[in-house]
Amino acid sequence: MRLNKEGLLEAGAWRAAGYHVPAFDREKLTENTKQRPQWIHFGAGNIFRAFQANLMQRLMEEGKSETGLIVAEGFDYEIIEKMYWPHDNYGILATLKGNGEIEKTVIGSIVESLILDSENEKEYGRLKEIFRAPTLQMASFTITEKGYSLVNGAGELLPAVREDMENGPEGPKSYLGKVCALVYERYLAGALPLALVSMDNCSHNGDKLKHAVVSFAESWVKNQKAPDGFLAYVQDKERLSFPWSMIDKITPRPDPQVERLLEADRIEGLEKAVTSKNTWVAPFVNAEECQYLVIEDTFPNGRPALEEAGVIFTDRETVDKVEKMKVCTCLNPLHTTLAVFGCLLGYTLISKEMEDPALKKLVERIGYQEGLPVVVDPGILDPKQFIDEVLGKRIPNPFMPDTPQRIATDTSQKLPIRFGETIKAYMASDTLSLDTLEGIPLVFAGWLRYLMGVDDTGKAFTPSPDPLLDTLQPIFADIRLGGSYDLGALLDPVLKREDIFGVDLTASPLGEKVKKLFARLIEGPGAVASLLAEIYG
Repeated sequence: MRLNKEGLLEAGAWRAAGYHVPAFDREKLTENTKQRPQWIHFGAGNIFRAFQANLMQRLMEEGKSETGLIVAEGFDYEIIEKMYWPHDNYGILATLKGNGEIEKTVIGSIVESLILDSENEKEYGRLKEIFRAPTLQMASFTITEKGYSLVNGAGELLPAVREDMENGPEGPKSYLGKVCALVYERYLAGALPLALVSMDNCSHNGDKLKHAVVSFAESWVKNQKAPDGFLAYVQDKERLSFPWSMIDKITPRPDPQVERLLEADRIEGLEKAVTSKNTWVAPFVNAEECQYLVIEDTFPNGRPALEEAGVIFTDRETVDKVEKMKVCTCLNPLHTTLAVFGCLLGYTLISKEMEDPALKKLVERIGYQEGLPVVVDPGILDPKQFIDEVLGKRIPNPFMPDTPQRIATDTSQKLPIRFGETIKAYMASDTLSLDTLEGIPLVFAGWLRYLMGVDDTGKAFTPSPDPLLDTLQPIFADIRLGGSYDLGALLDPVLKREDIFGVDLTASPLGEKVKKLFARLIEGPGAVASLLAEIYG
């Protein structure tokens, strides 16, 4: 069996091997989509293939959508070239359940895949055509939190962004410059309505996307590269909306065990690949069973009936509460905690860390004792039950091949939200005290220890990618395990950075706590495990 249009003609063989095969007329839906596109998604990675594409497949199978899904990739074109086009946009979703069952689904809802390349006339021309279509209702995004940033770590405009802002919508080079140029096409086509929906795992994601689009529009109008009406268009919420959303589903890198399982089903051509931009891709994606998607219901041109597939549509205030519940308390801080200490202690699976009593107690303290007191119940999801599911079912799932190294990516960008918001809530409270926080400052100290690039045995390791690594790692370059240092002079310039921690830690009791804990963590080989066992063992 082969994963492509021709291979799927043998649907009976796929079903006999235990696969769910798409049950709709894909040719008809593809033609409908090309003539009347409704939903395009930017970001062709694993979360999209495991979540949004599967949601759309449900609608298509139930006859609740007459069009399919279009995906565009603007960062790593090889994802499309190596994994979408050779397989006629089909993919396999392997859902890994905690009881060991694996649910295998052929995803066929993606009927068109494109490269967001302004220098590729054919691909970019098709994207312009899609954005000029009156039927287009939604352009959604999973391009990671840093994908919305227009500046570097020093706060300076990225070179491609600066160039695009100066030159206008013709031939843009930056990701968001190209997206904004497509929005400009829609303006030229009659200022047609559209929802631009960030589905990335970050706070107030819709505002991050809106800021980028408005920034380009302001620059183009200022530089006389676009008329004043374009800026008015992108700021008119009746024409262009930027809903907030909260998304939650774990989709690790393609796992060799899953690959072997699929190969045992005699499916050919499932080899993984690492692109030149270091993206891990495969014709299949493995993911956990649990998933949540909550979206602010502001769609000026209508939307797909995704509530029929389990998406919760609500108001902005409720999305904000759910997002804060998850990102600031009930999941993301726990993941970051395990990522930092997992790297230091040599773990390669997040699930295995939950077998360590000290690490388990640490994340329980951060979730239940330090985070839960400042959570506002969103009403549609119960925070306590959410943490119960995270710590009792999701993270310990032994069949989920998620790694601390993956989750440790971009930690400097995550800390101010995942922990800083909790600290701010304590500072604003009349009943809660920063003095009671123990787990959060330990994570901060652990991350500073992580920046040394030396694990708890004294062996060097390569930290995961992070935009501030080049700035921060030199600070720790001369620190050695067992050495004695002036930690105030060394750490205070870092601890003051509100962009990293959400607050100036030196202006609170937490700064001294972090320095004392860091001193303990560098006492020598084994100091990390020893301190964890002392406090939480």
